[in-house]
Amino acid sequence: MNLSAVHHRTATVNGLEVFYREAGDPQAPAVVLLHGFPTSSHMFRGLIPALADRYHVIAPDHIGFGQSAMPTPREFPYTFDALTEVTAGLLKQLGVERFAMYVQDYGAPIGWRLALQDPQSVTAIITQNGNGYEEGFVKPFWDAVFAY
Repeated sequence: MNLSAVHHRTATVNGLEVFYREAGDPQAPAVVLLHGFPTSSHMFRGLIPALADRYHVIAPDHIGFGQSAMPTPREFPYTFDALTEVTAGLLKQLGVERFAMYVQDYGAPIGWRLALQDPQSVTAIITQNGNGYEEGFVKPFWDAVFAY
């Protein structure tokens, strides 16, 4: 079995199709890679196989990104709480109860919420350019984008 082989999979979470990349032994410690904006799990294409010999690696595309569902803002509330709910649902479906997280940029607020919801499930957090606050997410800017 080639543990570094990266599998492209989908799961339905809360009625939405979530694309994710997965590699490694499902019995190994899990690491979840949460991408930033405006990217997708594709940004981890080199990292996933490098980690797969020691970890069960899961890298989802957030809703509205990459190959995951892209509902309109009327169909899905694009909030970090809603994105966290989908990510938590995916991990539950996959049977991932404990995991380390690598969070980058936009993925960080999702990771922080996962950690706050269930601190015992998170074994480590690695952050790259991750905000711990909502200042800087300028609402008028996003209102114009969503209106378009």
